Amino acid sequence: MRVTFYTLGCKVNQNETGALAQLFEESGYTVVSNEESADVYVVNSCTVTNFGDQKSRKWLRRAKRENPGAVTVLTGCYPQAFPEEAAAIAEADVVTGSGNRRAILQDVQKVLDGTAERVVDIRPHEKGERFEELPMDKFAEHTRAFVKVEDGCNRRCAYCVIPRARGPVRSREEASILQELHRLTEAGYKEIVLTAISLPSYGTDTGTSLVELVEKAAAVPGVERLRLGSLDPDMLHDEDILRLARVEKLCPQFHLSLQSGCDKTLRAMRRPYTTAQFAEIADKLRNAFGAEEVSFTTDVIVGFPGETEEDFEASMAFVTGQRFLKVHVFPYSRREGTPAYDFPDQVPEHEKESRSRRMTAAVEAARAEEAARMEGRTAEVLLETPLSATVFTGYTRQYLPVLVTAPGHRTGDIVTVKLGAWDGKRCRAECIR
Repeated sequence: MRVTFYTLGCKVNQNETGALAQLFEESGYTVVSNEESADVYVVNSCTVTNFGDQKSRKWLRRAKRENPGAVTVLTGCYPQAFPEEAAAIAEADVVTGSGNRRAILQDVQKVLDGTAERVVDIRPHEKGERFEELPMDKFAEHTRAFVKVEDGCNRRCAYCVIPRARGPVRSREEASILQELHRLTEAGYKEIVLTAISLPSYGTDTGTSLVELVEKAAAVPGVERLRLGSLDPDMLHDEDILRLARVEKLCPQFHLSLQSGCDKTLRAMRRPYTTAQFAEIADKLRNAFGAEEVSFTTDVIVGFPGETEEDFEASMAFVTGQRFLKVHVFPYSRREGTPAYDFPDQVPEHEKESRSRRMTAAVEAARAEEAARMEGRTAEVLLETPLSATVFTGYTRQYLPVLVTAPGHRTGDIVTVKLGAWDGKRCRAECIR
């Protein structure tokens, strides 16, 4: 039997798709690409935007139209957040949510063997539920491994449907995480990325903390780099920053979730910090790790309800002034089920798209300036993708993408390079040892 997966959304979704693929393989399935025919088609959905829901429905309909005898599966955040809407999609033979993922195999088998014509198995999140273990041992990237350590979010940002889709904060047991790290390093992975829905919430429900986890993960033999996923800046406390700075294997790159560089918009979004507080946290990280060593990435929403041209200009000025190495810019997507859906002064779509283009152009210019500041420096690069026998793509510890000329090396090596010019996508680099 052959199975194929279509994944939308964040790194957590991608991690979970990998875990599902591993479960199917362990049950005798062969995982194939989307371009090949399959017996089972699985959509792991994202519901952050309406566009994500549309893409899930479109892919399902195409799969069923072109492969009428196959079993189609809709899983993930979309059905969890909007169960009735998802259950009404006739092209999905199996509909499950973002919990109890292991049951997908049984649900698919019921349809395959004819004991059920269709299965809708969406289980609501409950207070006190446990983290669902879905460990992974292999990744498409052969040098970096993504390890999910937490699920759920207790915050109630005005634009976000994720708490509804993912439920409350649930931390993975520390022993389970460390065991997975041992397996991954034994398999040859050198960089570990800790991912979660609300990463800094790790341990708040179990009496431990993210910092403790980082310290213990760094002590696992074979871990050469640790990297953190997205962080809410207000959840990084002074002692946390100082302790993190003492972990030598921790890459000094922080994805600090901003969302807007305008205080009025942040209040409307119900984000629990101001731009001044965000800048203060960034400065504390620079002081702890070294201003020339640390780098920052972030997310920014434009066109949030009530955002005026003046608000947008203030946001753009703050964002470009923070010297981010990468900014993901999103036009606000009006999401049913969130408070912001009913906010007055919705920004017209054409204006949101215009602001998105302007913000993107501004942050790309700022990114080029930041990359240019690094020219001539030496840096360590993990070689990830070979373009030829001597040229590789990879990332520095600061998450600067580079194109490396490194004769005599291979994928997975960590090499020291001298950084060259930025070409708009990557820095050119020459291996010096």
